[in-house]
Amino acid sequence: MNIVIAGDGEVGFHLAKSLSELEHNITVVDPHSELLQKLEREMDILAIAGDSTSFQVLQHANVQSCDLLLAVVHDESINIITCILAKKMGAKRTVARISNVEYLQPQNKTMFRDLGVDEMVCPERIAAKEIINLLNYNIATEFFDFSNGLLSMYLIRLDENASVIGKTMREIVMEYPGIEVRIVAILRNGKTIIPNSVVRFQKGDLAYVISKPGQLEPIKKVIGSSDVNIKSVMIAGGGRIGRFAALNLEDKLSVTLVDENRTRCEGLTEVLEKTLIINGDATDTELLREEGIEKTDAFVAVTNSTETNILTCLHARNYGVKKTIALVENTDFINLSQAIGIDTIINKKLITASYIARFTVKGDAVSSKWLSGTNAELIELTAQEKSRATRMPIKDLNIPQGATIGGIIRGNQALLPTRDMQIMAGDKVVVFTLPKVMYAISKLFEK
Repeated sequence: MNIVIAGDGEVGFHLAKSLSELEHNITVVDPHSELLQKLEREMDILAIAGDSTSFQVLQHANVQSCDLLLAVVHDESINIITCILAKKMGAKRTVARISNVEYLQPQNKTMFRDLGVDEMVCPERIAAKEIINLLNYNIATEFFDFSNGLLSMYLIRLDENASVIGKTMREIVMEYPGIEVRIVAILRNGKTIIPNSVVRFQKGDLAYVISKPGQLEPIKKVIGSSDVNIKSVMIAGGGRIGRFAALNLEDKLSVTLVDENRTRCEGLTEVLEKTLIINGDATDTELLREEGIEKTDAFVAVTNSTETNILTCLHARNYGVKKTIALVENTDFINLSQAIGIDTIINKKLITASYIARFTVKGDAVSSKWLSGTNAELIELTAQEKSRATRMPIKDLNIPQGATIGGIIRGNQALLPTRDMQIMAGDKVVVFTLPKVMYAISKLFEK
């Protein structure tokens, strides 16, 4: 696929790096020549320095024959204009990164499509939704729904109480014959491992679990984790993510929001009716104590500083807070953050990439989730009629090493795969895959 990325920083850089690993032809348009030089040194791409709203620059990037244009600069106006121009010039599909959630209203999305903006992604809104899910399913350090909850993915750390320690996946299935759960991958010491007949689970493993609805209690029994009864949450940071999260939580939980920007706090009081808003520095431990951190069930740090988010979450842990969530924008810090005890990491670059990835995969991708701490992806593919995936049982598909089928959604029914099961046309299939085999996997599901 020929993909043009208009970016001006780390989001564009991350997308270029991730998508180039999937063997797409990538052209990056960016106003920063220094970043472009770094991109060209590290990967096989075409880099063009310039403004993506320039006709000349877009023609140089060959948007007239591109399959997909991704506009992900920080200024949403530039992204929208870039998509409109590229579409008029011949780009087959356009995606814009935005921050104004008003644009996502159905009638407004229709208007933008008519103008040439096919899809819009708001990383801050998706991050807030992830925070809400993680507070609802708090045994997990990462959570994602497929097909409106017919299948769910949990990332769970295995502690000394997990009954799966020392066992293989086959032994677990035999010991718990009624459990409708599959562990599709393990993250161990920064390395991604797909369980087979000889891989045994170890203490400290991060297990990627796929389950059908109603399996939360069995998961807790097998994994050895217990959830937290969350009644109160403290949020550090009143930007878009903090505001979206508080707005969606304040009717269900006792919410306290801390932000050091007085003007922002005054604005938040007009939007958040039930949230206690504190104008102060979240790194001030005395302030946190005064505001009841020791009696708080969950702490969410979503300031603009990765270091502040990590530090405040560690402070919250020291005060006995049971669930901590940190926005970590520097991907180099993700594994470190998980290793030092922060429960969950949110990363906007991964969020943006997850949303966009579905448009770059053959086989009619429905949804996708790029996973924190690993370059692997969970993707939901629709099996097309007469595709190879529908012509033989799963055991005969020769699924490449580095991928595994985690679940199948057939109509309104969720199925966990067995070796003898056969995929049918129209099935939505959730696949865990590493980048090196993504192309081969997608080919299985297309005509």
